[in-house]
Amino acid sequence: MKKRVILGIVLLLCAGLFMQSAALAKDLPKVVILATGGTIAGAAETETTAGYESGQVGVDVLLAAVPELAKLADCTGEQIANVGSQDMNDEIWLKLAHRINELAKSDDVDGIVITHGTDTMEETAYFLNLVCHTDKPIVMTGSMRPSTAMSADGPLNIYNAVAVAANADSRGRGVMVVANDEVHGARSVIKSNTTEVSTFISDDQGLIGNVRYGDIVFFRKPYAKHTHQSEFSVEGVKELPRVDIIAMYEDADGGLIDAAVKLGAKGIVTAGLGNGNLPAAALESLAKAAKGGVVCVRSTRVPTGLVGRNIEIDDDKLGLVASYELNPQKARILLRLALLKTTDPKTIQDYFGSY
Repeated sequence: MKKRVILGIVLLLCAGLFMQSAALAKDLPKVVILATGGTIAGAAETETTAGYESGQVGVDVLLAAVPELAKLADCTGEQIANVGSQDMNDEIWLKLAHRINELAKSDDVDGIVITHGTDTMEETAYFLNLVCHTDKPIVMTGSMRPSTAMSADGPLNIYNAVAVAANADSRGRGVMVVANDEVHGARSVIKSNTTEVSTFISDDQGLIGNVRYGDIVFFRKPYAKHTHQSEFSVEGVKELPRVDIIAMYEDADGGLIDAAVKLGAKGIVTAGLGNGNLPAAALESLAKAAKGGVVCVRSTRVPTGLVGRNIEIDDDKLGLVASYELNPQKARILLRLALLKTTDPKTIQDYFGSY
């Protein structure tokens, strides 16, 4: 009889704790975490092994590693993919974009976090920045060290990313990348180092803010159009147009540009020299491609700075587009989406000035 009474008391206490937890979760912001793999989900043989394999643990394991999330938000997780981001592709991009747009419409979702590999994070962030139509926070995060590493950076990055996604002041700032206590905008962020945890920078345009152990200070909002302001959509899109990036270098000819045209490229982005310049032979091939209906954008291999129109190259005469602040990989994304709407270089140039 005594055991039954004790068991009854224990059950009542557990029920009370459960009800308190449920009430607390009900009052917390609701954040959905979409996992795609990457180093943050990677595993190595030991804590100090440099080599590892990406995409080895699932979203449930990632969340279980950060129990403190329960104090920030009511978090749920979904596995969208589990790949190293060197293997990110259009199929996953479209699936991710469709799911984000679906979740964003729900009154039960306040913010979205995406875990992702760092290799192509800046590209996925900018793609989502153009095709996700919501002002709710969309935050990407990853890590430079696998989940099994000594001093793995993933758990704190996830914690900070959820804190940003759960913060009402994060609304309207477009897609953000949170890593190493920093908040970057999708348009500005680039990966700058192969292995350091401080790899992400937003050089010319600057940080969106800082976040330290969940405490956030915002500095600014992005100035270009994004997310809920964007006119680009992948609704019903099954395939994105082919756009190739061609690197420029000393004495480069137009062979690779000609090859891209033959392979069916609808657009070409050049990673040019200096202010988007090309050697004469390569420029001749690019102008020929543009005349043939392939939309050609001049970007630069230089890490920072703006590629201007009609500086050393007569863009107006040749029918070329200048990328302005966008590096080659982001210029490619904007061009692919622009080609879903038009092939007019002048209209596309306007897009580069707005997005």
